[in-house]
Amino acid sequence: MKSVFIAYDQALHEFVVEALDASLCKGYTLLPNAAGRGSVTGEPHLGSHAWPSTNCTILTVCGDEKVQPLLDRLKVIDENNPLLGLRAFVWNVEQSI
Repeated sequence: MKSVFIAYDQALHEFVVEALDASLCKGYTLLPNAAGRGSVTGEPHLGSHAWPSTNCTILTVCGDEKVQPLLDRLKVIDENNPLLGLRAFVWNVEQSI
């Protein structure tokens, strides 16, 4: 199993959830209102007066075979919305209960 951590502009939330559904990654934990700044060209998303937008983050755990289709869908979302920002990171899950 793998965990996929997705950080994205709040405006992309519905697209990200649709990508999870289409990839059959049913369970996830949503962490709304995450503050941050992209590492390459991203503007800060701090929820402040100066930088009012915020990010969301989702952590999902799914079977290895579901990860690449999910990443492919997320890449399309990111490419179609280059000014908003979306990043995904994959980690191995050693155990779960």
